[in-house]
Amino acid sequence: MPMMDFQGKQYEIDEDGYLLNLDDWNKEIAGHIAKLEEIDMTDAHWEVITFLRDYYQKYQIAPMIKILVKEIGKVMGPDKGNTKYLYELYPGGPAKQACKIAGLPKPTGCV
Repeated sequence: MPMMDFQGKQYEIDEDGYLLNLDDWNKEIAGHIAKLEEIDMTDAHWEVITFLRDYYQKYQIAPMIKILVKEIGKVMGPDKGNTKYLYELYPGGPAKQACKIAGLPKPTGCV
């Protein structure tokens, strides 16, 4: 089982670097994962992370990009609920990269 070291503790991750235990997540570990992903977290990044964590808590699934764009658009408006905006924040793939930073499982389907 792959492990990630952070602040003297080891965390179980899958082969793609996603946390296996959702309860291991906190803002500090999210920041660490973001650095590994070469993302400088801003308020806009955190807004997406918070949205994803709330979505996961409600539906128990990490949304694929198509659903992520649609749902963010409903909540945050069309300026943020579009692929261009989300890819500017998460160039490695908004659903895939943001879910990893949010401590959620890798989305299934088109990511």
